[in-house]
Amino acid sequence: MPSPVSSIPNLGPASEQAFARAGIASAEEIRALGPDEAYRRLLAAGSRPHFIGYYVLVMGLQGRPWNDCKGEEKKALRKRFDTLCAGFNRSEAKLRADMEAMLGFLGVVERG
Repeated sequence: MPSPVSSIPNLGPASEQAFARAGIASAEEIRALGPDEAYRRLLAAGSRPHFIGYYVLVMGLQGRPWNDCKGEEKKALRKRFDTLCAGFNRSEAKLRADMEAMLGFLGVVERG
């Protein structure tokens, strides 16, 4: 039986929901994809880029506390994150997610 996303250290119910929206249902899938591809799929599904969310995922996959990332390692992860996010700030997925969030806020569509 597959392990829940929340079995990865540092990830909880909100992460499970975000990964489910990206079509990823288990910790095994995330491990097989690796942190960069798993995070890229979150972005493609409309999640907003957030550096802390990215390095929490990286640290969790290494079995480390989320706040264990410091110094040069954190700088290197920031470069990886920026590269991952380069195409998403004005991407179709982000624009769609922003529009859906606004329509939900206005009560035009049901919030997800």
